[in-house]
Amino acid sequence: TLESSLEICLNDLPMNDFKMTFKWASSFQEKLKMDYKNIFIGICPSGSCFVSGVPGSFYSRLFPNKSLHFVHSACSIYWLSKVSEGIEDNNKNIYIRNPCPLNVSKAYLDQFQKDFSLFLKMRSEEAEMLLILDLVSEVIIQTSSCCFLDPNKVYTSLLLRVVKESEVDSFNLPFYDAGKNEVREVIQNEGSFEINEFETHEHLVPYKDSEEDDDESCRLKFGEMMANRKRSITELMLVAHFGNEIIDCLFKKYAHNAAKYYIVSKTMQ
Repeated sequence: TLESSLEICLNDLPMNDFKMTFKWASSFQEKLKMDYKNIFIGICPSGSCFVSGVPGSFYSRLFPNKSLHFVHSACSIYWLSKVSEGIEDNNKNIYIRNPCPLNVSKAYLDQFQKDFSLFLKMRSEEAEMLLILDLVSEVIIQTSSCCFLDPNKVYTSLLLRVVKESEVDSFNLPFYDAGKNEVREVIQNEGSFEINEFETHEHLVPYKDSEEDDDESCRLKFGEMMANRKRSITELMLVAHFGNEIIDCLFKKYAHNAAKYYIVSKTMQ
């Protein structure tokens, strides 16, 4: 009899660099075997784990028919396939502001519904069993103790300090932070999957709390960490529109703002 093996297929856009991901692959495999030995052996008696990378947009087919048992999208589905059409009057904003013109919010929602429906259809042809999605909801932004998570407020205010207003007016981020009911509606209307469980959870800032967190160095490290995370996600889009010259300055300001947010959030706890 053939022994089963665990195959992990990673996906990203062709323009993104897989080098660092593949560099971590071997250490990930060893950590998987050590930390989850009993679970791992139960799933894969042979102990073999193979990692591969597949370049391409997840709004298209990526894998052969019924070749996947488990699909997990970690905070990716809110990225749209393109900037929504019909948002030309979204001036001084790079996203949805609150309050927002009806045509702008509708344009973003329409694009999300089209893209998410297509994503579900593509994955239903590739996957046999389970689909798990992590999405960032607008509820997080509206109820958060600060506006730091709001991409419109953060990026718009920072960009207006380093580029012309007209350049900001012509730039819009292609993502939509869908609400719970909007996600549920698309899944039900598309029809490829049934919802077995639907959970919401608060966004947790990924920083370990310690007695030294009030030190200035810790605040600066937190700011740099958050700026680097955002830069890794948005730099290519920002460079394509604004050029490379503003990037270092922009994210230095972002890190400074993030450090100030950390101080505020600590005092509100």
